[in-house]
Amino acid sequence: MTEVDVNPQFGAELKDAFKPVNAWVSNGISWLDEIQQFYRDRSVIEREYAAKLSALCKKYSDRKAKKISSLSVGDTPSMTPGSLEAASLTTWSIQLNAVESHAAVRDKFGLELISQVAEPLKQVAARYEELRKSHVEYYGKLEKEREATLSDLKKAKGKYDGACQEVENRRKKVESSFDSSKTKAQGAYQQQVLEMNNVKNTYLIAINVTNKLREQYYHEYVPELLDSMQDLNETRVAKLNSLWTLAAQLETTALSQSTEHISHIISEIPRNNPKLDSLMFLQHNATQTQEPPTLVFEPSPIWHDDAAIVADEPAKVFLRNLLTKSKSQARELRMEADKQRREVESAKRIRENVKQGKDDRDEVELVRTIFTLQEKLHEVERKRLTAEVETSTVISAVGDLSLGARNHNFRSQTFKIPTNCDLCGERIWGLSAKGFDCRDCGYTCHSKCEMKVPAECPGQVTKEEKKKLKAERQEQAQAAPIINEPSTSNGVSESPALSRRDTMNSLSSGYAASAHRSASVTSSKPAASDEPAEPAAPSSTAPNPAAAATGGTRKNRILAPPPTQYVSAPPANDSTQGSPAKSSEPKAKMLYPYQANGEGEITVDEGQEVVVVDPDDGSGWMRVRAGSLEGLVPASYVEVAPTPSPVLSPSPGSTDRRGSAFSNSSASLTGSAASKRVGPAVAPRRGAKKLQYVEALYDYEARSDAEWSMSEGDRFVLINRDSGDGWAEVEKGGQIKSVPANYIKEV
Repeated sequence: MTEVDVNPQFGAELKDAFKPVNAWVSNGISWLDEIQQFYRDRSVIEREYAAKLSALCKKYSDRKAKKISSLSVGDTPSMTPGSLEAASLTTWSIQLNAVESHAAVRDKFGLELISQVAEPLKQVAARYEELRKSHVEYYGKLEKEREATLSDLKKAKGKYDGACQEVENRRKKVESSFDSSKTKAQGAYQQQVLEMNNVKNTYLIAINVTNKLREQYYHEYVPELLDSMQDLNETRVAKLNSLWTLAAQLETTALSQSTEHISHIISEIPRNNPKLDSLMFLQHNATQTQEPPTLVFEPSPIWHDDAAIVADEPAKVFLRNLLTKSKSQARELRMEADKQRREVESAKRIRENVKQGKDDRDEVELVRTIFTLQEKLHEVERKRLTAEVETSTVISAVGDLSLGARNHNFRSQTFKIPTNCDLCGERIWGLSAKGFDCRDCGYTCHSKCEMKVPAECPGQVTKEEKKKLKAERQEQAQAAPIINEPSTSNGVSESPALSRRDTMNSLSSGYAASAHRSASVTSSKPAASDEPAEPAAPSSTAPNPAAAATGGTRKNRILAPPPTQYVSAPPANDSTQGSPAKSSEPKAKMLYPYQANGEGEITVDEGQEVVVVDPDDGSGWMRVRAGSLEGLVPASYVEVAPTPSPVLSPSPGSTDRRGSAFSNSSASLTGSAASKRVGPAVAPRRGAKKLQYVEALYDYEARSDAEWSMSEGDRFVLINRDSGDGWAEVEKGGQIKSVPANYIKEV
């Protein structure tokens, strides 16, 4: 057998190439049918040849019998020779018998081609086809597992977006509520923020779990399956070699005159090393594998946040409970996974013995058993991996919170009498109300509140102490949150500061900071209104993916105000409120400091008032005048003041919650926090030239870091249409990459 220097491994080299490997293996198995049909046709020819030889021998034997006497002794002998015949006739008879025996050998050879070559080839083809189908079925299950994991991640993302939306709704209710209901609304708002943080942490953990499962799928499960497919094909080739050798040996026995030719065939057959086919396929199918990118945290379009685990005290309670549960699950699942892994390895050893002829069990059934055991192992491994990733994620973020924790000894309980949750104070109601209670201290809670309960169990207490603890917990649960309300110098109390450090602002979402609010927004709000005024649609010139998706219509879109809208109080008396501008040129305020980086630009400070000379024409830049200087600044760094309406302007003595013509945005912050603020990325081109946008016509997945992945409808800034190589350069988020030129259209 020819030695191969390179030992190909499909799992290590091809990775996610199951479909072409499966098609290649299927073609090899189908080829066995052609080979066995060849031997059947050969058998027909051999038996026809044998029949003709036998008939020929019988014909000339009869002729010889009629001429024995004449040929042996002559026509008129003097003495009859009896049974004797001439030596020439005897020699001729031997020759005829040899030819007849040769015909019998050819007939036997034809029968042996059917029984020992063609029929085994048919059985082998059916057997390996069953094995291949088992691999295809198992690959389908792996794909379902991967899709189920991604579906779970999408659900977690949806829950997180929903929680962010609910926080925004609660905040708007706080904004629109009166003093009598403001405290309750603020308490609900704070509770929803805590709930959002927990949902966010769950989403972040789910991302890590999905990434880890994705890594196992592409680097363990699929490569292992590809190696098994490679082994199946090589086993098929080895079996084919053995049957070819048998056919050649049968022909050697039947045709001693063709020994030299048949020996050459036998010497040539072992040269067909099974690995040679695999190596050639590998050399002609190796491509650069593009794995899916690592999943990262995606902030909600309503509540912009970063990827950091929330580590405040309420979140630590949730994380501590999650960590405790995950650590205990990880230990149990690790033992179960080791047990099932040993079962899988044992089944694989049995299959290896079957291939080597040391075991006579059915290999097809054995492969099915292996896949069944691997499915169970994968299920346990996913659970174990989930628990371990949850544990490591929490510990790396906030440390091992489970140390010293006094966890409640919860048990599932059905409350048949009215019972209140000791955490939220709400009723656990229903005919079959499900919840939990602590066996030691009697702590009761909803199922949804279990993970929010602090690990502060006092241990086993008496019945009287349980009642006392119950009363204290209910009192704490029913207590309203204390909110400090600072008062202004003129005696009018402000709305309390709402902590929205990472909510969506006008800059990060692509909207203008002031959003060009309508006249109804800038006017005084009627006392009887409970709903906040809806901001007008933002400027369409800002490059915003959400704007592209909705076609510029955002009438029903819920927009969050700048994150520090309620941080500082508006001035008591604003001489500019409700009065028209002194100049026809609109005024604006800088949201961020900007340092000039090129010709025609101007350096301005944060909070500095400027005059808009030329508005943004779609390039992302505008020309402003600051004092005696005039130049370009990024449009996203500027908040343009809306032109006030003299008819709808409030009276000088009224207090508008927005204060001056500028919204009370993050630009109004002072001190060390404001000095560290950095503006968003600006457009790559500036000046009077308008940007050219393109839209994706089809979905495309990037194959390298120099390309953009895009979905149908995605928008980009066009940099270079096509330089002749079929690729276009586009910009998105300040980065320039390539996309197929025929996949986009100009808009």
